[in-house]
Amino acid sequence: MQKAIGPQRLAIAALLAVAMMASSCSSGRYSEDSAQQASTTPHPVPVAAGVATSSWNPASAAAYLDQREGWWLQWNDAKRDNNTFCVSCHTNLPFVFAQSVLRGLPTDAQTSSAENKIIEDVTKRVRLWNSVESYYGDKDDAAGNGPGSRGTEAVLSAVILAFHDSQTGELTDDTRLAFKNMWALQQTSGSQEGAWLWQKFRLSPWESSASPYFGATLAALAVGVAPGNYRSSPDIQNNLTELRGYLDRGYSDESLLNRAGLLWASTKWPGLLTAEQQKSIVIEIYEKQQNDGGWSLSSLTWSSRYFGIPSLLTTHRRNDWTPQETRSDGLATGYLAFVLEQAGVPRDNPQLKSAIVWLIRNQNQAEGYWTAYSLNLKLDPSTNVGRFMTDAATAFAVLALSENGRKD
Repeated sequence: MQKAIGPQRLAIAALLAVAMMASSCSSGRYSEDSAQQASTTPHPVPVAAGVATSSWNPASAAAYLDQREGWWLQWNDAKRDNNTFCVSCHTNLPFVFAQSVLRGLPTDAQTSSAENKIIEDVTKRVRLWNSVESYYGDKDDAAGNGPGSRGTEAVLSAVILAFHDSQTGELTDDTRLAFKNMWALQQTSGSQEGAWLWQKFRLSPWESSASPYFGATLAALAVGVAPGNYRSSPDIQNNLTELRGYLDRGYSDESLLNRAGLLWASTKWPGLLTAEQQKSIVIEIYEKQQNDGGWSLSSLTWSSRYFGIPSLLTTHRRNDWTPQETRSDGLATGYLAFVLEQAGVPRDNPQLKSAIVWLIRNQNQAEGYWTAYSLNLKLDPSTNVGRFMTDAATAFAVLALSENGRKD
C-alpha cells in the first residue's frame, strides 16, 4: 500500500516549488535549471564509475522488436475481420513510438516494413470504421467490452497515426478521420465525462478498471504531437475542454504510472499541467526509484481511487495469487527514464544517470531485449505471450537510451 503524503515530503515539495520557474509555453517542459533543482533528493542513487553510456546494442534491440512485430502480425489471436489485426498496448503501440529513433540508429533490421504494415492496417480500419467489427464485441471473453474495445481502438488509432504524421510534419486526411472517430466516442456525461469507454479485462496496467485514465492521457498525447497546429482547430475545442476536465478531476487519485503518462502528454501539450504539477510528478518518480537505479512496475500502479478491502487483499498479488515482481524491470525503468527526459530533466541528473546505467547493464545483448514482468499472471518469459511486457520494455528502453545519446 502506498503511504500517505507525510510532512517531510510536503516540506520538500514546498521548498522545491519556491525555486520553480514557469514552464516554457513553447515546449511544455519546465526549464533545465528547475529540473536540476528537482533532482535533489535526500538519498540520490549513486552512479557507478566507469560505465559507458553508449555500451548497449541498438542493432539487437531493433532486431528483437522487428521479430516480435512480425510474429504479432501473423498471430491468429490478433487477427480480425476484413483481413486486419488488433493493435496492442504492449507490443504494437510502443513499437510505433520507438520508430522515430529506430530509423536513426545504426542497425541492419528493417523495422520500417513492420511499421508500414501497422500504419496500413490502422488506416484501413479507420476508413472502414462504420463497417468493421469492434476488437472484442463478438468474442466470448468480451463480457460486455464491445463498447470499451471500440473506444480503446479509436484512441490507439489516433495516437498511432498522429505519431506517424509527426515525423513528416503533415497531418493526413486519414489521421483527421481517426481523430473524428475518437471524438465521436468521447463520453459526454457521468464520471467518465471527457474520457472514453475502455477495455477492462482485469489486466493491469492497460486493460483494467484504472485504464480509462491511461487512455485519456494517450488521447492528450495524440493531440499534442499532431502536426499542423491541430490542437487549435475550432471544431475540437469543446472536446479538448472536456478532456482536460477529466484529466484534472482524476489527477490526485490516479496511479503514478498514469500520472507519468500525463506528464509525457504535458510536454507535447503546453499548459496541460502546471509547472508545479509537473514538478510534483517528477519528485514522486524519484521517490520510487530503487537502490539499483531502476524502477519496478508493481510499485507504480497503486491508486487511491480503487482503495478498499479487495485492493488491500490483492496488493502486489497477481490474478493467479502469485506475488508480483518487485525488482527493477525494463518497462518501468525505460518508460520513466524516457518521460523524465521528455520533461526536461538534464542528462547529468543523478537519478536519470542511474536509470541509464541500469538500462545499459540489463539489456540481453545477444537477443536485444529488456525484461519486464506481467502484473496479472506468472508467465513463462520464453513464450510469445510471456514476452508482451518485455516488448514494451524494449521499445521504451530504446527510446530512453537514444534520447540520452542524442546530440543537441
